[in-house]
Amino acid sequence: MSQFDFDLFVIGAGSGGVRAARIAATHGARVGICEESRVGGTCVIRGCVPKKLLVYASHFAEDFEDAGGFGWETGPARFSWKKLIQAKDKEIDRLNGVYLDLLSNAGVKLFNGRGAFIDPHTLRVGDETLTAERILIATGGTPWVPEIPGIGLAITSNEAFDLQELPRRVAIVGGGFIACEFAGIFNGLGSSVTQLYRGDAVLRGFDHDVRRVVGSELVKKGVDLKLEADVASIEKTPSGLLLTLVDGGSLEVDQVMYATGRVPLVRDLGLVDIGLNVKADGRVVVDDFSQTSIEHIYAVGDVTSRVNLTPVALYEGHSFADSVFGGHARPVNHEYVPSAVFSQPPVGTVGYSEEDAVTHFGPIDVYLSEFRAMKHTLSGRDEKTMMKLIVEQKGQKVVGIHIVGPDAPEIVQGFAVAVKSGLTKERFDCTIGIHPTAAEELVTMRSPARSHG
Repeated sequence: MSQFDFDLFVIGAGSGGVRAARIAATHGARVGICEESRVGGTCVIRGCVPKKLLVYASHFAEDFEDAGGFGWETGPARFSWKKLIQAKDKEIDRLNGVYLDLLSNAGVKLFNGRGAFIDPHTLRVGDETLTAERILIATGGTPWVPEIPGIGLAITSNEAFDLQELPRRVAIVGGGFIACEFAGIFNGLGSSVTQLYRGDAVLRGFDHDVRRVVGSELVKKGVDLKLEADVASIEKTPSGLLLTLVDGGSLEVDQVMYATGRVPLVRDLGLVDIGLNVKADGRVVVDDFSQTSIEHIYAVGDVTSRVNLTPVALYEGHSFADSVFGGHARPVNHEYVPSAVFSQPPVGTVGYSEEDAVTHFGPIDVYLSEFRAMKHTLSGRDEKTMMKLIVEQKGQKVVGIHIVGPDAPEIVQGFAVAVKSGLTKERFDCTIGIHPTAAEELVTMRSPARSHG
C-alpha cells in the first residue's frame, strides 16, 4: 500500500492539468486534482473559447455591409450585448460540464480550492491536507497590469467577458494578440475603440510583414491605433474615465481594458519555500519532460512560459502522463508550433519569422504575395490578404509560413503538417492548388520577393 494519498496530484484543472490527470488515470494512477475556479481553465472559461465566440459576433456588421455587393438588401440591424453574453455563458456552462465529466469518468477526484505546498510531497487544499508521490503544477497564467495611479479602474480580458453592457467608448492598452483581438471585437460590435501601444508596431514577436498588415487593417476598420503611446494615469470623472498619457495628452472613455501581457500564476503556492527553481517572473523551470528541479514535481502549460498556447499545454500534459505513468518517454518539442491571432483579419503562422530565420538558418529566400481576396472584388471592401513563405536556401526547406487574411488559422493548421514534416519548396511547387481559393497562393509562388545571404 502506498504511503501517499495519491500517485499523482495536479494543481490546476485547466487544459493541461485535466489532460494530464485524465491520461495518468487511464494508465492506472490514483489521481487527484484541485481547482480554485471553474474546471476548464483560462481557455474554456475566460480565454480562447468565449473570445472566439465574440469574434464571430463582431463580424456580422461587416457581413451585412458586404451583402449589398452580392445583390442582397438588408434592413436595419440591431445588436444585443446582453443576448450575446447570455448565449456565451450557456456554452461555457456546457463546456465546464464536459470537463467535469471527463475527470469523473476517468476516476479523478476533484477538490474545490487552491492548492499550496506544505512540503515537497504535501499539499493544503482548503481545509484538507493531502499527500502525493508525484505532483504536477498546472496553474496557468494571469493578466499583468502596470502599477499606475488609477489602475484599479481598468479591466483585463478576465472581466471583459462579463461586462453588463457594451461600452460606447473603450480604450485597449497593449499591442499583443489579446489587445488586437479585443480591439476588433469591440470595434465590430459598435464601440468607438482607441488602441494604445508603446511600441512602433503591434504584435511584437511576429513576422514584420504580419505586424505591418495587421496594424494597417486595424486602422482601416476604424480602430484609432496610437503607437508609441502609453497611459500615465486613470481618473474617474462624471462622464467616464480620463486617461492621461505619458506624452501629456489625454483621452476620455467609458471603459479601459489592459492587455499588457500575462505572467505565471504562482502566488501563494509555496514554491520557493520547498526549494523549487523559479525564475524572477514566476516561471517554473522544467526540462524536456516537464520535470522541475525537484525530481517528483512537474509543471506544464503557461506556468512554465515555454509556448503559452492551449494545444501546447494539452500536448505537454499528455506527454507528461505517458512518460511518467505510461512507460512511453515523450519529450516535448516546441519547434514549428502553429498559432493564430483572431484579429480582423486573422493571422495564422507556423515556423520562423523572416528575421529569426536569417539568424537561425543563414541564407533564406522570402516569397511574398499581397492581394485583395476574391470576396472583396464584389463587396468593395479594401482589405488585403498577405501570404508569405520563408525558405532556407541550402536545403530549400520551408521553415516559415505567415498569413493574414480570412480563414488564415484554418489554412495554416493544414500547412503546419508540411512544415513540421520538413517539406521543401519543390514539394509545395508540385502540389496542385484548389481554385479559386486564397490558399492556392501558397503552392503557386515561384519567384522570391527578396533573399538574404
